[in-house]
Amino acid sequence: MHTFFFDISNHVYIIGGMFIFTGTLHFIVPNMYLKIMPGYIPHHKSMVFWSGVFEILGGIGIMLPFSKTFSALGLVLLLIAIFPANFDMFQKAYKRKGVTLFTLGTLIRLPIQFWLIYWVLAAAELA
Repeated sequence: MHTFFFDISNHVYIIGGMFIFTGTLHFIVPNMYLKIMPGYIPHHKSMVFWSGVFEILGGIGIMLPFSKTFSALGLVLLLIAIFPANFDMFQKAYKRKGVTLFTLGTLIRLPIQFWLIYWVLAAAELA
């Protein structure tokens, strides 16, 4: 079983499942996502809805050979698009609470976004 994780061709299932899971959370607990939406982004409910839809579609699509390239590129664009919200979340946490474990978590999340982009590309055999 452990060899499953070492074979990069299987990572489309791991990362696809992660995006399906997080996309589904947009519909189960939308308030969690609404709370972190930056004020300068309009139509918060629609953005949470559509980002959830695209996470689910991208997660499914990256697992299918005929759509994995297109889906991987879409997921990369989605990860880039949500980066400002993650940065905004860090800034708000720092201003509100200073240096706390939560604030550090939001800071660490920023470079993880770039690692996720690489992982999506590698899983789809584009990196």
